[in-house]
Amino acid sequence: MERGGDQSRPARVVIIGAGLSGLTAGRRVMERFRALRRPVELLVLEARDRVGGVIWTDRFDGFTVECGPDSFITNKPWALDLCHQLGLGDQLIETDAGRRRSFVVRGGKLAPVPEGFVLMAPHRLSPILTSPILSWRGRIRFLMDLLIPRRDDDGEESLASFVRRRLGREALDRLVQPLVAGIYTADPNDLSLKATLPQFLAMEREHRSLILAGWRESRRKGPRALELRASGARYGMFVSLAPGMDALPNALAAALPEGSVQLETAVRRVSRNEPDSNWLVELLDGPAIEADAVVLATEAHVAARLLDAQDPALAHQLRAIPYASSVIVNVGYRRDQISHPLDGFGVVVPAVEGRSILAASFLSVKFPSRAPAGTVCIRVFLGGAMDPGKIDLDDDAVKGIVERELAELLGATGEPLFCRISRHPRAMPQYNLGHLDRVAAIRRCLSRYNRLYLAGVAYDGVGIPDCVHAASTTADQLVDALTKAAANAA
Repeated sequence: MERGGDQSRPARVVIIGAGLSGLTAGRRVMERFRALRRPVELLVLEARDRVGGVIWTDRFDGFTVECGPDSFITNKPWALDLCHQLGLGDQLIETDAGRRRSFVVRGGKLAPVPEGFVLMAPHRLSPILTSPILSWRGRIRFLMDLLIPRRDDDGEESLASFVRRRLGREALDRLVQPLVAGIYTADPNDLSLKATLPQFLAMEREHRSLILAGWRESRRKGPRALELRASGARYGMFVSLAPGMDALPNALAAALPEGSVQLETAVRRVSRNEPDSNWLVELLDGPAIEADAVVLATEAHVAARLLDAQDPALAHQLRAIPYASSVIVNVGYRRDQISHPLDGFGVVVPAVEGRSILAASFLSVKFPSRAPAGTVCIRVFLGGAMDPGKIDLDDDAVKGIVERELAELLGATGEPLFCRISRHPRAMPQYNLGHLDRVAAIRRCLSRYNRLYLAGVAYDGVGIPDCVHAASTTADQLVDALTKAAANAA
């Protein structure tokens, strides 16, 4: 008998994974059922001993260090709206307005990313033409974007191909690749532009030239707009939470019914015997749980393992989404141990430089409250799709790399105050060429099942706002399906 047809007891929803996606979906489910004045039993199962997934904050000796993301963007409203709904609005903090720029390594030295250059779009041309990052040949090739025709066909193109075609190889290697690596930890030769940064395709279609598109946006917003004078990313659109980023998942968990979040509860598999039967969630330790609806809010490869027995074809499609591993190292120094002025938010490192790190973010410059006076906290990133072996290095090797790189790039001297190493194995989905087709195939397979859902960053966007939006949309679909089933059974 289908559990959803029994009107004498609440529907049971099981969400696997208590990261941001799972917790957001859980909150939305509860919100919708309360509005419908219908009871629901919610269980959020998490294999780890904490909530939050990759959002992970440590606090010690006056430092607040982020072991995962340190902020989120506000031009997509969903995460910002969620913070206000949870009562966290007064804890939102902006980046330091006076130092919203970044650096890129060129020949072992730090050079500012040209003002107004945001990922690929130059909003001002003179900083590009005077920057030491590009050679004179590279600058001339960059200017050819003004003459190159738009691409006529709609075939999928990699990010690297697009940038080489429009701005030239040197702009790709020296500017775009390191900036994009800081977002996706990806190889731009594999990365699907349509799946990651489709706005640049739209710029080409509408304006033909990225330079022209940047100029027109600059004129529309005004030439002195602060965000257009920033470099690297639109840092004015980023915010964090004063207590640390983990305040968001902690608030989500606290908003759920007591006992609904079960930590250290690993799931073995998810299955059902008949097309209209309930789902069975089998645990590694403990009795199986029968559910009316299930949300897999895990990495795609974890969801594949859970569904192997139920649907090998769906599991195969999920495993087709590749993942990259990374290491984040939070390291603290006294301010007098660093000779660089740290007059920006961080530095990205082009792969052509042959160094051992991807980037270094000056966390306590972006958000001064993150470190005590007279000290600095720097977040160093290693690994990613282009350097996968870094995840396997032991702590001493990682610490040695970080200290050596910061000494050479920032003039760091002496023993750091602390060095906190956070490993994220197979945590970052890669939106490679064919990603949109892979996700479409996954959803076709998933459509064969009633009330089985996927949520997380593997499908529709890797940013925190995208994650919140997708999880909320998934929860709405789930509640609508349960409501319809209940109405049909009545």
